[in-house]
Amino acid sequence: MVFAATDSGSTSDSTSDTDAAPSGTKPETFPATRTATATGTAPATTTFAASYVGLRWTGDQDGAGIRLADGNWQQTGGGCATIDGGGTALIAADEATSYQVKAPAGATDVHTIAIDCTRGPDRTFHVPSEATRVRGVRYLSRPAWGADESKRYKDGKVNTPEAYYPLQSITVHHTDTPNADPDPAATVRGIYEYHAITLDWGDIGYHFLIDEAGVVYEGRYSGDDLIPAFDKDGNLVTAFHTAGFNSGNLGIALIGNLVAQPPTAAAKASLIRLIKVITRFKGLDPQAKITYTNPVNGVKKDNETISGHRDWLQTDCPGQTMYDLLGEVRTAAATR
Repeated sequence: MVFAATDSGSTSDSTSDTDAAPSGTKPETFPATRTATATGTAPATTTFAASYVGLRWTGDQDGAGIRLADGNWQQTGGGCATIDGGGTALIAADEATSYQVKAPAGATDVHTIAIDCTRGPDRTFHVPSEATRVRGVRYLSRPAWGADESKRYKDGKVNTPEAYYPLQSITVHHTDTPNADPDPAATVRGIYEYHAITLDWGDIGYHFLIDEAGVVYEGRYSGDDLIPAFDKDGNLVTAFHTAGFNSGNLGIALIGNLVAQPPTAAAKASLIRLIKVITRFKGLDPQAKITYTNPVNGVKKDNETISGHRDWLQTDCPGQTMYDLLGEVRTAAATR
């Protein structure tokens, strides 16, 4: 049973700066992501205008902050990414070339990364010539948003080898990045850099992302079988969106901050369509209550087939406005 394909039926996810484009693809260029890392809380400068600053530390989650250039201090939000024993934040840098961070009292191992995902040198990708689809829902494949596959590797090996388990649940997130994003593909590249390299996950943490125009982006790499998120046997690749509850749990992130502003109609519609096709494909009831069982360690948790990030862990994600809409999403996804 084919879950996804291009309209023409053939693609290649390969990327290269020099190779000729394989059949069924066309060359497109995206700016390579530039980064500058720092440790500690001393002021840091960069040689480029930063799109985002990523921050991670060991210690209490609350109490971190950042000051861009000579501006005022601002508290970092709770964010979406979660790690054991510490905190994380990804902050829009507004093209700043300097910044300073403060960590919670007693925090250690403070690491920051300035990320430029819009102005680096061009890199050519082999993008499918025809639209890729998930059971009729169009999505941008990884090469179509400029995913540099080398970032999945560390010391010459895949940093987090793919593991696959039956799908049990779907979790909704927001990326906690600015709304009215003028370049959401660049934001996806920035999140990819932050998750894969700074947090050392080896890839972006979500299976899919959705921007405010309703465009769906393929997230976590799942193999070369043209089936996003799943392997050829229909099992879900493990991603990194709900620490401790990742295996068998599919993560979809809406790009933006949905604490006070609701998702756009287009984003919500795409979320519902995507959940509907996945639950139908896998025979899940979007309105059911479930007992999730982690296939790796046996940990169980009562939840719903379609949940929010905060239903698993202590976090504001997916933002109050999105969380309040989950009942509507479940009902709509269950409609035949």
